[in-house]
Amino acid sequence: MRNQAINTAQGHWILAKMGKKVLRPGGKELTEKLIQNLEITKDDDIVEFAPGLGYTASIALKKMPHTYTGIELNEEAASLLGRLINGLGKKIIIGNAADSTLEKASCHKVYGEAMLTMHANHRKSEIIKEAFRILKPGGLYGIHELGLKPDNISEQKKAEIQRELAHVIKVNARPLTQDEWSNVLKKEGFTIHATETNPMYLLEPQRIIDDEGFFRTLKIVFNVLTHPKERARILAMRKVFNKYKENLNAICIIAKKGVHD
Repeated sequence: MRNQAINTAQGHWILAKMGKKVLRPGGKELTEKLIQNLEITKDDDIVEFAPGLGYTASIALKKMPHTYTGIELNEEAASLLGRLINGLGKKIIIGNAADSTLEKASCHKVYGEAMLTMHANHRKSEIIKEAFRILKPGGLYGIHELGLKPDNISEQKKAEIQRELAHVIKVNARPLTQDEWSNVLKKEGFTIHATETNPMYLLEPQRIIDDEGFFRTLKIVFNVLTHPKERARILAMRKVFNKYKENLNAICIIAKKGVHD
């Protein structure tokens, strides 16, 4: 029964179980650029879609925003987050990013990482629409997602990569090219404010050390070595990432809602 659960568990939860805290495709570096480019101030009401284990929330909260709201669909993650992120002006809502239940034009900054990738294009649009709806005019929406390159990658190659990613991470991943990510944001009314990219080195040793630190990396390595079923899943993921390393990257985009919208 345990083996079946491991074989069907989503890849990011396998990595989290092994002790990995940074689960974003562009690593800690791109997450920090995301928060930096959002220019969060003490006057801002901010919303995070799918905060997961709360790693990025901890970085954003150092900016001392006026309020923080996390929208998390996974009840177990939401429960853990609720114990970590609480107090005046901080709350976690168990719910769907496409239907946050927040009021229209109620926040200044919205961001989400490694979650749009996991949805079909029509679902991506629904989530982006919701970000647009809850943002005040002039507000910023930041994403950090898995990307494809080059922009003229063939549809055949794209389908092949999506198929293999879905097989190893057990999520129907739909990464887009930089142009496609920009266009899906523009389609819902945003203008592109800033764009950053990073190599997709999630499971490369140097990136893991950079993201997790030396001693946590040792702990992760020990856990992987002593859990053969999880190790097999992680090695399969790494094999696919390496196979398509020339076509995969991580992308961060900051998009702006017009002041008259």
